[in-house]
Amino acid sequence: MKKIIWLLFFVQFFAVAQEIDSVKVDLSNPHGTIYTHLYFLQSDSYDAKKAAKTILGLSENKAIDKAIKIKQVLDGKGLYVDVNKIPTNPSYKDSIGYSSFYKYVLFPQRMPQIYVEKVGNNWYYSAETVAKIDDLYKEVFPWYVQKIQKFIPQYGHKEVLGVQLWQFVGLLIILILAYIIFLIIKRIAFYFLRKIQQQITKNTNLAVNTVLKKLAHPISLLVAVSFVDKIFPSLHFGLEINTWVFLALNIAETIFWIYVFLKFIKVIMHIYAEFTEKTHGRLDDQLVPILNSFFTGLVLIVGFFRLLVLFGVDTTTMLAGATIGGLAFALASQDTVKNLIGTIMIFLDKPFHIEDWIEAGEVVGTVEKVGFRSTQVRAADTSVYQIPNSRLSELVINNKGLRLFRRYNTNLGLRYDTPPELIEAFVKGVREIIIAHPETRSDSYNVEFTGFGDSALLIMVNVYFKSLAWGVEQSSKHRLHIAIVKLAKELGVDFAFPSTTVTIEQFPEKTGLEPKYNTEQERIDAVITKVVSDFNNDVDNSKSE
Repeated sequence: MKKIIWLLFFVQFFAVAQEIDSVKVDLSNPHGTIYTHLYFLQSDSYDAKKAAKTILGLSENKAIDKAIKIKQVLDGKGLYVDVNKIPTNPSYKDSIGYSSFYKYVLFPQRMPQIYVEKVGNNWYYSAETVAKIDDLYKEVFPWYVQKIQKFIPQYGHKEVLGVQLWQFVGLLIILILAYIIFLIIKRIAFYFLRKIQQQITKNTNLAVNTVLKKLAHPISLLVAVSFVDKIFPSLHFGLEINTWVFLALNIAETIFWIYVFLKFIKVIMHIYAEFTEKTHGRLDDQLVPILNSFFTGLVLIVGFFRLLVLFGVDTTTMLAGATIGGLAFALASQDTVKNLIGTIMIFLDKPFHIEDWIEAGEVVGTVEKVGFRSTQVRAADTSVYQIPNSRLSELVINNKGLRLFRRYNTNLGLRYDTPPELIEAFVKGVREIIIAHPETRSDSYNVEFTGFGDSALLIMVNVYFKSLAWGVEQSSKHRLHIAIVKLAKELGVDFAFPSTTVTIEQFPEKTGLEPKYNTEQERIDAVITKVVSDFNNDVDNSKSE
């Protein structure tokens, strides 16, 4: 029986030895070099001398030390090498980042310092990797780790569920320290963020402070996660545990970064919104939600691609496909692209602001909203025009909202039989009313007898209203018109209207139909003074109401 057992033992031993011997050192391509290094450092196929063949230019003992440290760094950071994805081409070139060198980087994002390169006809770990591996090892496994392990008692190495007791205790201590760091950094981050905000905006805003508190939260979480990421390899968990732990840490870190940038955008938009409220135009106010949506979408897209990288997805291929698909989509949606460009041009040129009254082609109305694709204009009848921004950017826009004053020009028609004295008195009285009017410019107006119409003597009235609001302008016109009508009534001046006059010979017994006008100068001056005084009283009363 013993002979049979020994026979089975030697058969298994020789089978394993034969399997190990069947795997030879292969340095002909990146796959062979990395596989040789990792295979001969596994517990069931350990041969450090063969693994050290992947290190060039060092003595055997130093090469063994470097090879072991490279694997320990990869294991400590939870970087699992999928040998099936490593290229087998002896003349491989990285077409993305290192197109001019024969080199292959195992983890370009997380550990770019470790890579293999071609030297002559063989592939070895690069001179940069060999030179930096000691520093990388010290970063992953700090000096105090070995010191602490020397003080761990024997029972601390007992295993529970495959994990040693000292590792459980160390993990608990790391989590407690991470929580303390989180609380401290949160207060410090909020303090400095508030100081920076006050330095920039020169004021204290409660709404911004609330957002700053929310921004300080993920920043402190990032610091805490970075602390765990830095210290966790010191616990010497296996590659499998490290792989899942660091995957979770990297996912959490990416999510926190996304959250930080989203809150940072919110803070910037708050500050920018306060700034736009102080500006004259409201087009900047409309830009706030557009910029907020754009930057939020950009952060989410970048964060999404970062998460895909963590899960091993080749984002380069996705971006290439998205570029080709995006080109086809752009060709199929040229109008949308034109509208987007039109939107950019509107915000750069600023031909109008929100609530400006504009005339653009057949469209006349008040600008209510400028979006990504179109601009919303409300007409005087309260209907709404949706004008594509590509078309609006090409139209000639008459912006009534940029006027300094609202000009009002009209002609007043007096009867042809009005005496010259009353014409002069009427013109003088209208001028006095315009000067007394609080909503008209007293330094720029025209009231003149300008011509002879078909049915009336024409008095031109040209005034400028101070307010640009349409409603205020109409109420100002109302006051002006009422005062002019009162003036005409008090003076005894009649307004003409389109008519035909038939002249017949007057008979002795017939009296003329011409009105009797009172042209006494004293009465005229008294009337003008009275009408202007009444107008001023009406203005004062309306202000008090």
